[in-house]
Amino acid sequence: MRIEFLARGATLATAAESNRPMQRRRLGTDGPTVSALGLGCMGMSEFYGADRDESESIRTIHRALELGIDFLDTADVYGLGRNEELVGRAIAGNRNAYFVATKFGSVRDADGTFRGPNGRPEYVRSACDASLERLGVETIDLYYQHRVDRNTPIEETVGAMAELVQAGKVRHLGLSEAAPATIRRAHATHRIAALQTEYSLWTRDPEQNGVLATVRELGIAFVPYSPLGRGFLTGTLSTQDALGATDARRSHPRFQGDNLAANVRLADAVKALAQRKGCTPAQLALAWLLSRGEDIVPIPGTKRVRYLEDNAGAVKVQLTDDELHAIDDALPAGATAGDRYAAAGMAGLNL
Repeated sequence: MRIEFLARGATLATAAESNRPMQRRRLGTDGPTVSALGLGCMGMSEFYGADRDESESIRTIHRALELGIDFLDTADVYGLGRNEELVGRAIAGNRNAYFVATKFGSVRDADGTFRGPNGRPEYVRSACDASLERLGVETIDLYYQHRVDRNTPIEETVGAMAELVQAGKVRHLGLSEAAPATIRRAHATHRIAALQTEYSLWTRDPEQNGVLATVRELGIAFVPYSPLGRGFLTGTLSTQDALGATDARRSHPRFQGDNLAANVRLADAVKALAQRKGCTPAQLALAWLLSRGEDIVPIPGTKRVRYLEDNAGAVKVQLTDDELHAIDDALPAGATAGDRYAAAGMAGLNL
């Protein structure tokens, strides 16, 4: 099926709402079903520039449901709790229509300084209660450990998370950025429904470090965050001037100096392939991820309705084998220049 080419930011409501409804995918072997694309809410409150509009963010969450997207992703650390509060306001009165995922364990001071992971059982319990209050819900659908705490055995952390399930405060458990051995130990303690880790055309680490193979062996869903390369794969961030002065991406090696210049060529390749396909770059990048398996559920983030509608059109893009080979040739694993995070952030990954 061919999609008429639209520039990034054009309205795709008609395309997204035509004869192909939003697909559904299952979280884990016997877990719940959610929309094949989720909505990452982080940027609505922090990190990606200061141009935030709560009314537009809430409209985006409401529009997501109209498009069949019911899987919302937030975390207690986003905006120091403000993002959970925003999501809570958006879903109030219609809570059961949404599948709400949030995360704990990446701790910050009141001034925003990151202190590191905390997976101690007492912290797990207090963090969950705080998230429930901010979200205004009785139960969290999917509760992730945001980063693995190397100082607390994963069995203790997941054991405390399992107690939350028994208490009815949480329905399903997840991990984020965990290594294969940790995933196995966690899953042996309590069933893990989903693993959230960065995965996209410019971050293909899970294919190479055993993470994707491990979750598939265990029947755990894979939830890629930053599936558009933090917006880079849309082709709109070719210089640092495109980022606001407070945008956290300025500190990421991939958005700096020679790395940025090298990576622009990758974004240009995505744009060219998208034009050939007759879709937007964002749709091509998301369609590629969706094609990797029925256990993949990307959560592209946005704070604007027009980008949400663009992203939703990805479920209509069916890539042929020849097109997939062309994408692999243009953006092979390991082609991206620079680390995903600065050194401190990289130290907390794949533990």
